[in-house]
Amino acid sequence: MPMSTLPPPTTAPAGWYPDPTGSGQRYFDGRTWAPPTPTFAERIPHPELPMRAAVGALVILTTSLLVGKALIDVLIDLDWPVLVYVGLLASIGYGPSMVWCWYVRRRWGEGRSLNIGWAFRWSDLGWGPLAWLGAIGTQIAVATLVLLLDVPLSSNVEGVSELDVDRAYVVATVITAVVAAPIVEEVVFRGVVLRGFLSRFGPVIAIALQGVLFGIAHVDPVRGVGNIGLAVVLSGVGVALGVTAYLLRRIGAAVIAHAIFNGVVMLIVLTGVLDDIDNGFGAAIGLAARLV
Repeated sequence: MPMSTLPPPTTAPAGWYPDPTGSGQRYFDGRTWAPPTPTFAERIPHPELPMRAAVGALVILTTSLLVGKALIDVLIDLDWPVLVYVGLLASIGYGPSMVWCWYVRRRWGEGRSLNIGWAFRWSDLGWGPLAWLGAIGTQIAVATLVLLLDVPLSSNVEGVSELDVDRAYVVATVITAVVAAPIVEEVVFRGVVLRGFLSRFGPVIAIALQGVLFGIAHVDPVRGVGNIGLAVVLSGVGVALGVTAYLLRRIGAAVIAHAIFNGVVMLIVLTGVLDDIDNGFGAAIGLAARLV
C-alpha cells in the first residue's frame, strides 16, 4: 500500500520510504512523515577556455606592455599634452589585449562576455573592497617574508612622486593605473588566462599559476635583481584576486579591488606618506604594491 495513503497511526515500520511528493526519499517514524530533507543546488562549473586562448593573451599583453613602455620612454622628452601620453599608454599597452579578448569571446566564448569573466553585479560593490583587503593582507605577508629572507626588492613606481619632472608622464601613469590596468589586466589574467588554465589544471594550480605569471608580467628590466622580490609580492596579490574571480565566477569584484589597490598605491607614492618609514615592513607596502 503506498505510504501516502496510510492514515496515522499506522503499523508501517519506521524507515526511509519514497517521498509521497515524488522527490527522493523521506523518513517515516511509524506515525508521521519527517520534514523534507533539504536539497542543495550543485555548484555551477567554472567556465573554461582552450589553453591557446590563455597563451595568446599572455604573449600579447607582455609584448604590448614592453613596446608601450619603450615608446613612451623615447617620446617623454617631447613634452606632448597629457592626453596624448594617456592615449599612447592605453592603446599600445592594452589595446592589443582588448582586441584579443574580444576575439576569444567570439571564437571560444560563444559571444558571451561572461565566458571571459566580464560581468558585474551590484554585490560586487561589497565584494570588491573585501577582495582588496584580502589582496592587501596577502601583499603584506608575502612582502614581509621577502624582506626577512633578504630577497632583492624594488618598485616600478620609483620616481613617480617627482612631480616637477615629467608631470605629463605622472598624470598619464595615474590615469592608466586606476582605470585601464584594472579592466584589461583582470580580463586577461582572471578572465581569459584563468579559464584557459582551468581547461588543463585543477583550480589550485590554475589560480597559483596565473598569479605567478601576473607577477612576472610586471617585471621591469631597468630594476635588475629587484624584480625578484617585486614579482614574488605581486604574484601573491594575483593569487588573491584569482581566488576572488574563481569563487564568484566573474571578475567584477576583482576589477574593483584592483582599481582600489592601484589608486591607494598611487596616492601613497605621490603624497610620500611612507617616505619617513625606515623599517622594511613599511617599505614593502610602499615599494611593492603597484599593479600596473
